[in-house]
Amino acid sequence: MNAEISAAWNKVQSMINSFIVLLPNIVLALIVFVLFFFIARTIKGLVKRLTRSRRHARNLGLVLGRLAQGLTILLGLFISLSIVIPSFKAGDLIQLLGISGVAIGFAFRDILQNFLAGILILLTEPFQIDDQIVFKDFQGTVENIQTRATTIRTYDGRRIVIPNSELFTNSITVNTAFENRRIEYDVGIGYGDDIERAKQLILEAIHSVDTVLKEPAPDALVMELAESTVNIRARWWIKPPRRADDLTSRDRVLSEIKNKLVENGIDLPYPTRQILFHDQTEETDGDRTRQREGWPAGKNSVPKPRSISGSLRRLAELRAQRDDNGQVPSQTAKDS
Repeated sequence: MNAEISAAWNKVQSMINSFIVLLPNIVLALIVFVLFFFIARTIKGLVKRLTRSRRHARNLGLVLGRLAQGLTILLGLFISLSIVIPSFKAGDLIQLLGISGVAIGFAFRDILQNFLAGILILLTEPFQIDDQIVFKDFQGTVENIQTRATTIRTYDGRRIVIPNSELFTNSITVNTAFENRRIEYDVGIGYGDDIERAKQLILEAIHSVDTVLKEPAPDALVMELAESTVNIRARWWIKPPRRADDLTSRDRVLSEIKNKLVENGIDLPYPTRQILFHDQTEETDGDRTRQREGWPAGKNSVPKPRSISGSLRRLAELRAQRDDNGQVPSQTAKDS
């Protein structure tokens, strides 16, 4: 028993002595790794500063900066392991990374998918930082493009984090991809109004707004003959194409169009609907044989028009006959 305790104690003392011997190397390895970590951050920041002033190289700078940071940290890790374990070789690290990479690939498939999608987004640049995009139900300004996800700031002051794989495999609308942007709105005028006069007034109202571009020129096109209106689509261009400029231009242009049309007597009707009650019309409604709605074509027998009061009186007579006889007469039933 004493021999076993003594052997165990000797083993512990040997481990402690080995740790004490390696302690300077461990401290030196930690210092080296921390030094490489700060060097990696410095390299990343330097690459970002060099590409910050160039819009089309900004995303590429993010990719290069992150890759340089990762490679520098990996180099620092290798050197630190070589200091602690002098027999450690680069081949051992590569073998270790190869074996663990397969396991990590299965365990973190979604994370790796987002990472690769983020790299492709940064390289292909379908959108850039500060662009305003529309993705499904989300609209906002791109704040940051990370290797895992992209963050956008919505117009009502919220932050949305979207996985890069979703952005890479779905359709995105980039509202600020070009310098100019076209805005359009349908204006409904009455069927009795002069269409050409209304189009001229709409163009005059659009041209009176100084934020509207002269080239490409605004236009007004008849787009639809709706139920209650003739719809004219007003289209104009603005620069820059950001959301705030869109709303400001839309507010001013539509206000000018409304005021211009009203001042010149152009009707802006609201939806109306006509309902014909053929069994309850007055005698002055016209010839029932010429009314196409409600009665099958080709029949000569057209019911005589009745007023509402007459229909109610006829209904009361039918009910009185039913009460007296206990049933509706055949002729009465036929008339009804």
